[in-house]
Amino acid sequence: MKLTAVIEREDDGFVALCPELDIASQGSSIEEARDNLREALELFFETASSEEVTQRLHGEIFVTQVEVACG
Repeated sequence: MKLTAVIEREDDGFVALCPELDIASQGSSIEEARDNLREALELFFETASSEEVTQRLHGEIFVTQVEVACG
């Protein structure tokens, strides 16, 4: 299954979020945060019931940028 990973710097590390399931993890590098998120997602799918997966899974996620005026 392909899912979205949004990764951002936070203090001295990185936080990775899967918006489809609202599951997050962290790591000291982008790669580590991504790998830890993958592990958290795999653990979720191993332990969650099909009802929980269906309830939490957001079908359509769109990641884009917007331009706004500031100041």
